[in-house]
Amino acid sequence: MSVRTPDPNGGWLSDDELSSIRRRLPLLYVEAVPVRVDGLGVVTEVGLLLRANATGEMTRTIVSGRVMYGETLREALFRHLEKDLGPMAFPLLPANSNPFHVAEYFPLPGISQFTDERQHAVSLAYVVPVTGTCDPRQDALEITWLTPREAASEAVTGEMEGGRGALLRAALASVGALN
Repeated sequence: MSVRTPDPNGGWLSDDELSSIRRRLPLLYVEAVPVRVDGLGVVTEVGLLLRANATGEMTRTIVSGRVMYGETLREALFRHLEKDLGPMAFPLLPANSNPFHVAEYFPLPGISQFTDERQHAVSLAYVVPVTGTCDPRQDALEITWLTPREAASEAVTGEMEGGRGALLRAALASVGALN
């Protein structure tokens, strides 16, 4: 059972083709931790998406999605931020496309701290300030803005699947938001 909203521009691969490819090749993803910053660039809030997973459990997550063939990392980041947070989020994409972390997701637990039962995936992760109004779309039900300390708490990171709680802590550490 899927609770996802269909991607209106998802025609690059059919569901069957994607399923077949996921069994054969690692896929490239981008992930973004949306944040609000003050005038000095200090992270004041972290935006986490609430969604229902395939089994109907409510989980917290970050913006995430595949990079399409021929698409730059910046284009993929922008597309997924707009798709998940809405067109008025106004993300400030990093001038440099170097991620704060490279996460490798495996379908079997124990190979790395990151898991994705569907596939082997490599994800480039970014912290992205947003300045506008966020109106979650796609399969996200809402966005919750938390202080960095609240977001890094065990209660919140424990609600995140696939090791994304560790990724969130790494994101906050990369911008000096964990003291």
